[in-house]
Amino acid sequence: MDQESQDYPLSEVPQAARKSLGSLAVVLLGFTFFTATMFAGGQIGVAFPLWPDLAAIIITGNLLLGAYVAVLGMIGARTGLNTALLSRFSFGRIGARLPDLVLGFTQIGWYGWGTATMAVVLLRLIGLDAETHSTLAYALMIVFGFAFCWTAYIGYRGLEVLSVVSVPLMILLLAVSLWIAIGDGGEGAGGAGIQPGDALGIGTAITLVFGTFVSGGTQATNWTRFAASPRHAVWASLVAFFIGNGLMITAGAVGALVYQQPDIVDVLVIQGLTVLGILMLFLNLWTTQDNTIYNFSAVGCTGFATGKRRLVTIIGAVIGTVLALLRIDLYLIPFLLLLGTFIPPIGGVIMADYLIKRRGSYPPIASAELPDFNRAGLAGYVVGCLAAYFGPGIPPLVGIVAAVLAYVMTDRLLSRQERPAAGSR
Repeated sequence: MDQESQDYPLSEVPQAARKSLGSLAVVLLGFTFFTATMFAGGQIGVAFPLWPDLAAIIITGNLLLGAYVAVLGMIGARTGLNTALLSRFSFGRIGARLPDLVLGFTQIGWYGWGTATMAVVLLRLIGLDAETHSTLAYALMIVFGFAFCWTAYIGYRGLEVLSVVSVPLMILLLAVSLWIAIGDGGEGAGGAGIQPGDALGIGTAITLVFGTFVSGGTQATNWTRFAASPRHAVWASLVAFFIGNGLMITAGAVGALVYQQPDIVDVLVIQGLTVLGILMLFLNLWTTQDNTIYNFSAVGCTGFATGKRRLVTIIGAVIGTVLALLRIDLYLIPFLLLLGTFIPPIGGVIMADYLIKRRGSYPPIASAELPDFNRAGLAGYVVGCLAAYFGPGIPPLVGIVAAVLAYVMTDRLLSRQERPAAGSR
């Protein structure tokens, strides 16, 4: 099996295959430039005044997300391992199937959402209703479901080439849309005097910001493991998940605040950017869809102990397309809130295992003696999820902190219980 052509699904990425900071940053930016982020920004934009509430929510949410991904990105670069392989250390050889299942489902869910959204919105932009023309909508979903996975099938190189072309174009369109929205807000709605229309709690809003990309961010190691140095991984993660994701949230939020329309597609139509909107939507979704299905292939290869990443990519695309046909796109906000609650504790457990227990060093995975279950990791994840779901505060942050603390406490307790037994032999 040619591990290089399959992007090293079951081993560390060798130094000879590492990429530059520019290459890594553009791939991650292509990932975070996602229409769903703008939709989420639209939901927040109609619920808060621009200053200081909306600005503080966007900055706080994306700063937390960027810092979270940067730490995981650094771990990925140091070890050369993706999230699925890191989970073997922090959850155990069999126990890692839990985060594999959770992360695999979320990535397939995102793939289904993007595939359905591309078909439905394209029909809307040309004046057709997806419900009325359901046969055409379903046909488009099938076409897009298989087309989007092409660059992921190629591997990192395919993701890089697409992102180099699409990222500058998307930045330009976002800048134009923001410029028009700010001008329209100043002329017709009184600028800072624009008032929100819907109620939304601050904690919920920050969770939406964090949740838009916490699943993808948790698996950013799939790319940062290619970084030439940990420093490159940290900077690329911050550029993509703090600045890039923040720009997408801001564009959606400002457009919604000015036009009182949370749907970014309708905002682009109001602004007279219909043709550009179609182009942006296609590039926007494609650059995220291929990364999403690439994430699934990484998890799938590890879960099924196979090096056939390209085959797993196609299987994932089929499952995601089925979810699109079932209209998973109708449940975006509940999906984001679930992601913001149950995904961050996975990253918290990985951080605790690598940085605290292992003190920043893993043995080669091929020779590592891994237990079937890392009880501290499983306990940390369960406690983190419960704390995020039932506890006060910002659920993603609460979940990460609780998972780290629970992991450390459980690991030390288990170590104390094992010492007497070892000494009595």
